[in-house]
Formats: sequence, C-alpha cells, structure tokens
Amino acid sequence: MPRDLLKTLSYSLMHLTVAVTVAFVLTRDWRIALGVGLIEPLVQTVAYTLHERAWRRAGDQHPPIDVAPHFRQLGA
Repeated sequence: MPRDLLKTLSYSLMHLTVAVTVAFVLTRDWRIALGVGLIEPLVQTVAYTLHERAWRRAGDQHPPIDVAPHFRQLGA
C-alpha cells in the first residue's frame, strides 16, 4: 500500500476519534457525536488529500526558493 494512502488512513482514524470526542463533549448526545464524527472527517480527509496533491504538483512546477539571502538581508 502506498505511503501516502497509509498516512491518509491513519490521519482519518485519528481525526474520527477526535471529532466524535469533541462532538460528544459539546452535545452530550452520542448519536449527534457519531453523525458529526463520521461526516466531518470524511470531508476533511478528502480535502486533505486534495491539498497534499495540489502542494505536490505546485512543488513539481516551481523550483525550491532559496530563502537564505532574504535572511541575510534581515541580519539573521
């Protein structure tokens, strides 16, 4: 299984746990907490995957920026 997919799956499991816990603490209703906890991480996981792909593509199109000269100008 590709590393990116494993990373996304582990992130989504962690996110699901956090989302259900926070929703339950706020509502004290396990049905609402599970609903929020299941829907929100699914949407967030898709958004995260698209975000990662966009950054990867942007990195392929643009060479890395050397920030060292800018820091030297600032006296750092």
